[in-house]
This record gives sequence, structure tokens and C-alpha cells, in this order.
Amino acid sequence: MSAEFDYDLTPDQWEALKALRAPQPAGRAAIRQLVSLKLATVIDERPVITATGRKVLVRGSSKLLDLVA
Repeated sequence: MSAEFDYDLTPDQWEALKALRAPQPAGRAAIRQLVSLKLATVIDERPVITATGRKVLVRGSSKLLDLVA
């Protein structure tokens, strides 16, 4: 492997880097659904969360915490 690609990233950095990849086909369908609900939008061919999507995510977070408790 070339030293050019040898990086010592933290786990958070790896997760962030993986999140930047193009969504898988099943993910694309979910993104289309989120766009139709106005929870996401597509800018320069990349999905972006909307202000409404952020609100829904924050409100839903407590429900997710209840599931793991």
C-alpha cells in the first residue's frame, strides 16, 4: 500500500469518512422518501438534512434513547 493512503484515523474520523460515501441503493430509496417528506433535500447531487429534518431528528432522539435503555 502506498504511504499516500496510510492514515491513522480515530474511530470517529473513520465513521465520518464512511458517511461521506455515496448511499447504497437501499439508502437512495430512503433518501428519496425523506426528500418527499421535506426532511432532506439534494444539493449538488448530495443529500442534505433540512431544518425540518433536524427538528424531527432531535425530537426522535429521545424515542431512540428509550429503546436502548
